[in-house]
Amino acid sequence: MLLYADLINYEQIVPWAIFGLFAAAAFWALEHFSGKNKRAAERLDEMRDPLIRRKREEGRGKKDAIAKMLERTTSLAAPLKPKTELETSKLRLRLAIAGFRTEGAVSVFLGLKFIGLIAGFFLAGGSMAAIYGMSQKTLTTTVLTAGFMMYLPDIVVWFISRSRKQQIFLTLPDTLDLLVVCVEAGLGLDQAMRKVSEEMKKVAPVICGEFQLSNMQLQMGRSRSEVLHELGQRTGVDDLRALAAILIQADKFGSSVAQALRVQSDSMRTRRRQLAEEKAAKTAVKLIFPLVIFIFPGIFVVLVGPAAITMMREMFPAMNGTR
Repeated sequence: MLLYADLINYEQIVPWAIFGLFAAAAFWALEHFSGKNKRAAERLDEMRDPLIRRKREEGRGKKDAIAKMLERTTSLAAPLKPKTELETSKLRLRLAIAGFRTEGAVSVFLGLKFIGLIAGFFLAGGSMAAIYGMSQKTLTTTVLTAGFMMYLPDIVVWFISRSRKQQIFLTLPDTLDLLVVCVEAGLGLDQAMRKVSEEMKKVAPVICGEFQLSNMQLQMGRSRSEVLHELGQRTGVDDLRALAAILIQADKFGSSVAQALRVQSDSMRTRRRQLAEEKAAKTAVKLIFPLVIFIFPGIFVVLVGPAAITMMREMFPAMNGTR
C-alpha cells in the first residue's frame, strides 16, 4: 500500500514537472528570439515615462544578482574548472562563438553545469528511490540523469553556436555585396562596416552585431589588423576568417579593398551554390533507407501478394476448402 501511494504521488508530480520544463523552455525561447527595441526608442520611452527607467534598472539589477549567484556557485564547482590557462581560453572562445562574451561568462557556464549536476542527482535519485527503492537501477538512472543535466549547458551552447555560424554563412555574401557598394561609393572600410551594420540589422542581426563590435574596438584605438583577426576568430566561421585575412593583407600591401571584397563575395556565393548541389546529390542516397524500410515492403505485398496466394492455392488444394 505504501509503494502504491508513492506511485500515485509520483504520477501526480510528473505532469507538473513536465509542464514546468516546457514552460521554462518556451520562456527561454521567447526571451532569446524576441527582438529588442533600439536604444533610441528605449530612451524616448524613459523620457516619456520615468517609471520605465526605474523598472528597467530593477530588472537589470535582478539579472546581475542572478549572474552573481551563478558565479558564486563556481566556488563549489572547483573540479569542473579548467586546469590550465589554455583550456580556459578554449572555453572562453567556445562561449564567445555562441555569443556569450561577458567577463563572467565562464563562471556562469560552470555554475549552470554544477546546478544541473545537483538538480539531476536529487530529482532523478529522489523520484527513482520513491518508485523502485534503493537498487542498482535507481543508482544507474540517477548517475545517467545527473551526467546528462551536467552536459546540458554544453549541448545548448553547441546548438546556439551552430545556429549563429549558419546565419553568418548564409548572410555573409549579401553583406559583402553591400560592403562593396559602400566602399566603391567612397567610404572607408570602417564607415562602410558601420553603414552595413545599420542597414542590414534586421536582415542579418548576427553579422551586423559583429561589425558593430569591431567598429567599437576600432574607435577605442585598437589596430585594424587586430580587430579583423579577432573578428574572424570569435565567430568561428571559416569564410569570415578568410575574409579577415584578405582584408588584413589588402590593408598591409595597399591593394584595392573593393576588389578583394568582390572576389571574396563571388567565391563565397560559389561555395554556397556548391554546397546546395552537394546536398541535392546526397538526396538520392539518403532516400534509399526510407524507401527500403517503409515503402518497399508495401509495394512488395501489393505486387507479389496475389501471385503468392495463387501459388499457395495451386500447390496446396486443401487451402481452398476442398478435401
